[in-house]
Amino acid sequence: MSRGMRTSRLRRTAAGLAVAVLALASAACGTASGATTSVTNQDAPLTIGVKADQPGLGQRNPSNGTFSGFDVDVARYIAGKLGFNSDEVEFKAVGSADREKALRDGSVDMVVASYSITPERERQVLFGGPYYVAHQDILVRSSDTSIKGVDDLAHKKLCRVNGSTSWERVIKEGDIPAEPVTAPDYGTCVKMLRDQKIDAVSTDDLILAGYAIASGGELRVVNAPFSDERYGVGLRKGDITGCEAVNKAITSMYQDATAQILLANWFDKSGLEPTTEVPQFEGCS
Repeated sequence: MSRGMRTSRLRRTAAGLAVAVLALASAACGTASGATTSVTNQDAPLTIGVKADQPGLGQRNPSNGTFSGFDVDVARYIAGKLGFNSDEVEFKAVGSADREKALRDGSVDMVVASYSITPERERQVLFGGPYYVAHQDILVRSSDTSIKGVDDLAHKKLCRVNGSTSWERVIKEGDIPAEPVTAPDYGTCVKMLRDQKIDAVSTDDLILAGYAIASGGELRVVNAPFSDERYGVGLRKGDITGCEAVNKAITSMYQDATAQILLANWFDKSGLEPTTEVPQFEGCS
């Protein structure tokens, strides 16, 4: 083991001792929920699930396999606050339908992948954060002026991504008779939109903004938000100590202006004005 690795291991051990009292206080809840380790004291590498096909949030470079985007930078910042050096962090692509399974089976230790906090998901995983509150909006072809808001999606072909709740918010919760067209991910949705196989894509505004920028003007965001989407950091159920450490890291990220800088870096060209205030945390339980 190298000297750098020993130093990093000692640093994380010290951090684990600092939170030992808190860990003991919550041990009963953590053990009952099935968590056997915490992201605050596990050995390197820390494996983080991110998206691979969302420009601006999480995208994999096909030439070298590296990941980039706002979510990736947030994940890297949080990992640093947990005591992991950049070379002790590994990113792994996760799809919308695979995030809970990846945490349960140990494929990843943490998920930072435009992961909206919902009651159904909270029954399966523990969420830190939110680290950002997005708003659902609509992406259309720039030449299409027929869709100005969510009500205009009636009888339009709307992309439905497996594992995402966005289409349900339009059709089921909004009771709008759009025609769902299934796709495995939002990258496929955008291709279908550009190929005129569907009329619209509706999901979180940051996701749509990234695709709009990447389209070079072919696509645009309607800018008619109609929901709050709280992006959380997915952790294994029961990792209360890890959740509290993640929340502390998110607070620091806003207080030292890192969050504001990252949002500007990735989304300024989209025309959106992202929220820059510290989100209200859900609590770790």
